Amino acid sequence: MQPIRKLAFVVNGKKEGAPALARELALIARKAGVVFKQTARFPLAPGYLKGIDACCVIGGDGTLLGVARESAREQVPIIGVNRGSLGFLTTFSADEARADFARLISGAFRVEHRAMLACGTGPGSHDVALNDVLLKDEHNSRLVRLEVFADGELVTDYLCDGLIFSTPTGSTAYNLSAGGPILHPSAGVIAMTPICPHTLSNRSIIFRDNVKLQVFNRSPNSRLLVALDGQRNLQVSSLSPVEISIAKKSLPLAQRTDYSHFTVVRAKLKWSGGFSEKR
Repeated sequence: MQPIRKLAFVVNGKKEGAPALARELALIARKAGVVFKQTARFPLAPGYLKGIDACCVIGGDGTLLGVARESAREQVPIIGVNRGSLGFLTTFSADEARADFARLISGAFRVEHRAMLACGTGPGSHDVALNDVLLKDEHNSRLVRLEVFADGELVTDYLCDGLIFSTPTGSTAYNLSAGGPILHPSAGVIAMTPICPHTLSNRSIIFRDNVKLQVFNRSPNSRLLVALDGQRNLQVSSLSPVEISIAKKSLPLAQRTDYSHFTVVRAKLKWSGGFSEKR
């Protein structure tokens, strides 16, 4: 990749060690002659990343999700440094960031483009999500009946606590907690996973990436909550369907040149086959 000449830092000051690490990385950037700016506010204001070569996010995955929309809009790669817990998206540890930052600035990284979901709930009400779109009754205690169409064809209807529509990137988030499948980030699909369905036969459904999905609320006297990445909500008309598809723009995510998705998954989920050689 081209060397980074203009850099933005987004720092979650609530994460232990994040401000101090930001100062260390900023010093490395300054010594390399990089022009940079820094903010502790996220989601980012529109235009904050305009003209920037890369954005270094120091925090957890939630911090990165607050930057994803602007990153995708301006096509600015995100360097995610984890100061949170799991860190599926912020894949650089603090030690790795300190050791590798000078090389990253010189262009020693690769960019992986992650698919995002476009979601619309009516005229003038639309947004994008990197991980997932959640549909449920706005009152958490209520079941909701949802009818799903794919390219105009009825898929099925659900009586459930809600539905999760997930990108491959988001498959290890709420989708996984609800019993959905783990998907490789490069898989061109959308996963739909019901939350606590009132049946024994409902399972996740995987759709191709060019599908146009519509979800209708068939519960009388019920309003839907439509949450994107657990951070932003869209208003929903009782008459309009929720429309979900793959967004036109993807998220550019900076990774080490030797990055392995399944190495990260094994480490974060503490995968183990339980095999031990007998001696």
